[in-house]
Amino acid sequence: MTSFIDMRKLLLGGTAMFALTAAGAAPAFAQDDAATQEQGEQAEDQAAGDVIVVSGYRAALAESIATKREMDVIVESISAEDIGKLPDNSIAEAIARLPGLTAQRIDGRAQVISIRGLAPDFSTTLLNGREQVTTGDNRGIEFDQYPSELIGRVDVYKTPHSGLIGQGLSGTVDLRTIRPLEYGRRALSVSARGEKVSLGELNSGSTDTGYRVSATYIDQFANDTIGVMLGAAHMVSPSQIERYNSWGYPTLGDGGPFVIGGSKPYVQSNELTRTGVIGSIEFQPSSNFNTRIDAYYSKFKDEQILRGIELPLLWGGLALQPGYTVEDGLVTEGTFAGAKGIVRNDANTRDSDLYSLGWNAEYETGRWTLIGDVSYSRVDRKDTILETYAGTSRGAGSGPYDTIGFTFDPEGFYRFDTGLDYSDPGLIQLTSPQGWGGDIVPGGQDGYLNMPSIKDELTAFRGSANYALGGGIDSIEVGANFTMRSKSYTPDEFFLSLAANVADPDHNTSVPIPQDALLDPTELAYLGIPGMVAYDPIKLIDSGIYDLIRDSNNDVGVKGWSVNEDVLTGWVKANIDQPVGDNGSLTGNIGLQVVYTDQSSEGFANGNIAVNEGSKYTELLPSMNLSFRFDDANVLRFGLARTLARPRMEQMKASFNFNTTDAFYNSTDPTNAFFSGEGGNPHVRPWIADSVDISYEHYFSPEAYVAVAGFYKYLETYIYKQNILYDFTGFDYTPPPGAGPEPGTFLGRVNAPANGSGGTIYGLELSGTLPFNLFTGALDGFGVVGSYSYTESSIQPDPNNPSQPLPGLSKHVANGTVYFEKSGFSARASVRHRSKFLAEVVGFGVSRVNRTAKGETIIDAQIGYEFQDGPLEGLGILLQGQNLTDEPFITYENGDLRRVIDYQRYGRRYLLGLSYKF
Repeated sequence: MTSFIDMRKLLLGGTAMFALTAAGAAPAFAQDDAATQEQGEQAEDQAAGDVIVVSGYRAALAESIATKREMDVIVESISAEDIGKLPDNSIAEAIARLPGLTAQRIDGRAQVISIRGLAPDFSTTLLNGREQVTTGDNRGIEFDQYPSELIGRVDVYKTPHSGLIGQGLSGTVDLRTIRPLEYGRRALSVSARGEKVSLGELNSGSTDTGYRVSATYIDQFANDTIGVMLGAAHMVSPSQIERYNSWGYPTLGDGGPFVIGGSKPYVQSNELTRTGVIGSIEFQPSSNFNTRIDAYYSKFKDEQILRGIELPLLWGGLALQPGYTVEDGLVTEGTFAGAKGIVRNDANTRDSDLYSLGWNAEYETGRWTLIGDVSYSRVDRKDTILETYAGTSRGAGSGPYDTIGFTFDPEGFYRFDTGLDYSDPGLIQLTSPQGWGGDIVPGGQDGYLNMPSIKDELTAFRGSANYALGGGIDSIEVGANFTMRSKSYTPDEFFLSLAANVADPDHNTSVPIPQDALLDPTELAYLGIPGMVAYDPIKLIDSGIYDLIRDSNNDVGVKGWSVNEDVLTGWVKANIDQPVGDNGSLTGNIGLQVVYTDQSSEGFANGNIAVNEGSKYTELLPSMNLSFRFDDANVLRFGLARTLARPRMEQMKASFNFNTTDAFYNSTDPTNAFFSGEGGNPHVRPWIADSVDISYEHYFSPEAYVAVAGFYKYLETYIYKQNILYDFTGFDYTPPPGAGPEPGTFLGRVNAPANGSGGTIYGLELSGTLPFNLFTGALDGFGVVGSYSYTESSIQPDPNNPSQPLPGLSKHVANGTVYFEKSGFSARASVRHRSKFLAEVVGFGVSRVNRTAKGETIIDAQIGYEFQDGPLEGLGILLQGQNLTDEPFITYENGDLRRVIDYQRYGRRYLLGLSYKF
């Protein structure tokens, strides 16, 4: 704790001094409904006078600045420029421009968010203040489930208050929809955009064009006592990806140079279809009573086709031929002979349905304000992950073989020179070229089919009472929230075996690709391979050409789990509003959350032994937020809090594999015992952190501010794999020959997630907006927005691997936007940068693994015009370009940028659209 206090003093002193001299740039967008309405009224007042009225992007910035100034917690926020128009095409892209936040791209889309250097697991996402289920395997929200056209604003709480339910350790993201009575007028907005990706149609049957359409309707009835908001958004969005993947880089002999062990490159074509529908009905018969119902539904389908040639090289048992080239300890050019490539035609589909429903009522009587809230959220997800194999013959011991040359490309991956024509269907047949899985499927598996399903369900009940006191302690609030959540993952996996091979007594049959399934060859020109045979893998599955053999291995059963959580949260909060001096004031809140958790999990040991375990615990989470307001232009904020983040769902699973070691049968030492295993831990507790925050903000005008913020978090505990004791009493086992009836001890060790030592994470953030009309009226309409964040950490997420950094942490994160907006014209260019970080990517068997990702800089731009009067008033035209520098996503191993594991090129994306508001 001494280091925590010392660092807090350092941040308090250092940040306060730095705030007097530093100026940065970053977006801060609207957070509070009341402030948003206030800014709208200010805009109307300005319209009546001789001042310039801002709208669109500039209005959103002005609203955000006013809200940031009035809030008593440290918050960043984004407001829609207009109905159905967040500043970016996706919620994740918009959030990633906020100070201290950044995004990781998955399949070319900004999909998950890191807040202040902590991975998505450490944050929580709400919808209208209500905790949501997720379509992913764990807790982190995949933001592309929510159309940006249907979200009115996004609030990111960097410091919590005790009344914030579902708060995260790093921060809390709250997606907010429009409240129709507060909006206060009738509105109808429609939009349509076409989009195109620059890499073209990489696979037969794919497309490089898509579209997005949306509509939002808001109205009020019965003397403005009833409000209605309805919105719908539909999107068909393509992605085309050139994907290079290396198996890794072993050494040639002891201490020799590194050489590529194998490669699995693809061209990947995605088509994402999403339909989102949102609605809100609000009833306010009097000034002291309001009730509303919010509903949201999303239908999400992501279809992927992947085609490529997997090349087992050194790790495939091949010898590197003499004459290779070594540069700085890496073989950059060489030849492998006797190679047998696996021609892959794979297909993946994710089908998700997300439901969210909430009811809220607020009643004021005298000094009391009573609030009740009930919500329900559910996800049903089904995946299909299909691999099919083809090649020159069955098994690694038969030809024809290929001689493959390889050359390191400055782009960061290897190009290949092949001798065989992989686009010839007379040469390439359906088969198992390497004989993989031959111990289970005679002759080897001809593919694999994985069809897991996810169900996630959450019900919550909340109630609170606020009593207004007046004076320094303005009000006291007490409340309670009860959440019931259950999530399950059910695996369903099969080996594919050609029916003709099963019928063959020698199991050495290969089958020509059916003519009706053949497609035009797929080019792999970016790898130096002219082409490969392409066919429809789904059509082959449907044709019955394969037998499906269920994978009954223990590791499949262990993948399955269900987790149940009952969480009761009670809180008390004192809200502060105390005048100081002539123009200043002290505002804020002090409070305490008491969180009681009853968690349990059901699973299987070795895939067939039922296990049901759990744990109960209570955590106390105090918090304090103080805002010293010297005048209207200067605010100094200070926050202290204890926060938690619940473990990943897969970490909490009861499932595990175990084995026995005869040599330890008589041992009484649990660390060297007869039983040992690996799996999950249903007793694991949350990550816990104590944090201190300080922020200084100076406001130049309604459209301009600068801020400097510092934060320090001491993680009391961190979750990582450890050997923990487990009682194997009651588990079946076979004693070794001649041994006694029982082992020396039934205690053994299981390598599982557990709470261990934590560490510190701290950083500095600079942010601001600067309209150029502060200098001269001639530059009215021009401005810049930007931010810079620096983050450090002493946390070792895996003490067994001290060199591994904290997942999701980039030391340097910077964002900047240059904009122009006036008289209907708008244009802006944006850049976001993050330095290298530990990314979570898909590994073998669709498992999630962490790999070091190269730093990246993404540049986007857009230009538009909205008619201000005349018959076309309300019509807008917009042209957008994303990833204009075609920045790839790259991961690599052991700090060597040449030893690339993943190289994914997404190309550029262009959108052209129209919008119209009535």
